[in-house]
Amino acid sequence: MSKGKVAIIMGSQSDLKVMSEAANVLEELKLSYDLTIVSAHRTPERMFEFAKSAKSNGYHVIIAGAGGAAHLPGMVASLTTLPVIGVPVKSSNSIDGWDSVLSILQMPGGVPVATVALDGAKNAGILAAQIVANFDSEVDKALSEYKEQLKEKVMDSANTIEENGWKSKKVGF
Repeated sequence: MSKGKVAIIMGSQSDLKVMSEAANVLEELKLSYDLTIVSAHRTPERMFEFAKSAKSNGYHVIIAGAGGAAHLPGMVASLTTLPVIGVPVKSSNSIDGWDSVLSILQMPGGVPVATVALDGAKNAGILAAQIVANFDSEVDKALSEYKEQLKEKVMDSANTIEENGWKSKKVGF
């Protein structure tokens, strides 16, 4: 495992299906993480304590997922100097996810939250790894290999399509 450590937090257990994608990519990249529930609305004291002690607990990045009003990422960012990556989650009480996206995206000056796409926890995990890779060569190497695999997958798909004659049917290629 790497020296970097990531916290993955979410507002409720219903967010776990989405947020587990961040955990999966961190495991693939061999980056250590902790995952738990911290609700900004239902457990504000827990959220406050978590955010204030995150750095001393060894975290380097926090991934915070929330649906609906989605206050968790911004509130955590207001309490720590660590980078916070917000994952808007389309929840059952959501307005097509836009409420979550805008709640996380529209932070006031001085309290930045990096925001990924709706239900984009996988990208949050990759972004967290990219942050850690700046001081951890093992993670940097794992990310390079991961991105090379992405490239190979696309090239394999392109070759398969072109071998089946699709290239000649496309205009502009």
